[in-house]
Amino acid sequence: MSTLGNTLPLPVVLAGARGHGRWHLENIRRLQDKGLVRLAGICELTPLTEEELDWDQLPEQSADFGALLDSTGAAIAVICTPIPTHTDLALTAAAKGVHLLLEKPPAPSYAEFRRMADGVAAAGVVCQIGFQSLGSHAVPAIRKLIAEGALGPVVGIGAAGAWARDEAYYRRAPWAGRRRMNGADVIDGVLTNPLAHAVATALALDGSTRAEDVERIETELLRANDIESDDTSCVRITTAKGRITVAATLCAERPDEPYVLVHGGSGRITLWYKQDRVLVQRSGRGPEELEYDRTDLLENLVEHLTDGAELLVTPESTGAFMKVVEAIRQAPDPVELPADAWELLPGENRRVVHGIDGLVAAAADTLALYSELGASWALPNEVSTR
Repeated sequence: MSTLGNTLPLPVVLAGARGHGRWHLENIRRLQDKGLVRLAGICELTPLTEEELDWDQLPEQSADFGALLDSTGAAIAVICTPIPTHTDLALTAAAKGVHLLLEKPPAPSYAEFRRMADGVAAAGVVCQIGFQSLGSHAVPAIRKLIAEGALGPVVGIGAAGAWARDEAYYRRAPWAGRRRMNGADVIDGVLTNPLAHAVATALALDGSTRAEDVERIETELLRANDIESDDTSCVRITTAKGRITVAATLCAERPDEPYVLVHGGSGRITLWYKQDRVLVQRSGRGPEELEYDRTDLLENLVEHLTDGAELLVTPESTGAFMKVVEAIRQAPDPVELPADAWELLPGENRRVVHGIDGLVAAAADTLALYSELGASWALPNEVSTR
């Protein structure tokens, strides 16, 4: 596509400035200080107060997203709103020629994802999907090591995420922890939202990012919390290249950094994707610890529009992830864990699943599902994508 030329700073509208949107607000401030963007507008149902915003020059605020894009002359819209609103808001921006940074997950179903991606493409605008971990320079570095045969043949890829969320986490918004709401898909589960990066990063390291790269998906969806959706789950994805198992929980005993683990015939690589930290372990060599920089996705979008830099996370490169979302959507509702499988942690008001940290790590290490590791409460489900 043609670039916008020397038009910096680009006017940006942020839709959804509370919750995770606060991170985007601060990132826009950082890029504004660099002269790359200008915060032109904020779309919220209730305007931000001056105390919430703390901005030298207050941007225009409105609950009408389309009108705000028109009045501000926005070049980019950052969408960080509830999952079911993503597609319609993205298409509203695309119809006005506004480019997009769309938070993950891009949509709650594969059909909605295709409606968004096809509509954006037809409008001729650019869309970056907000998987920040895919901006890590560690991802191409590991892919290069794999291609060079540093680990021998890749046996499979595992990923583990043991996080903790208290019960208030599920009361932060009406859609939190829901599979559906008012007849619309939400699919706010551990693998599709808070630890979605583990799934997307594992697929990227496998080189299987397109929808057509996925052949088979097995899911085990469970919940300890009193919610509709899953908080303790695992998924095994069979791709044209091999197997990927991702295990995750929001009910960890001792929360830790999530990671992706590449298993090779003669070594393995661990990526702690939030830290851009890598451990390379190869037969006959000492361990190598490496740290990498990261390219911010909004900054990359600006550079793509003004200088033609390669866009890092296109909609099509998240097609495989959306196949996983679809498999989770189509799976039976998550199984409620028996009362003796978890406890409410005193003082923290959060539920902890007994032994889950070890199960999550073992799944990533062996590529096995919870049921195959002996968890009596796990029930496997399968969705064939072909």
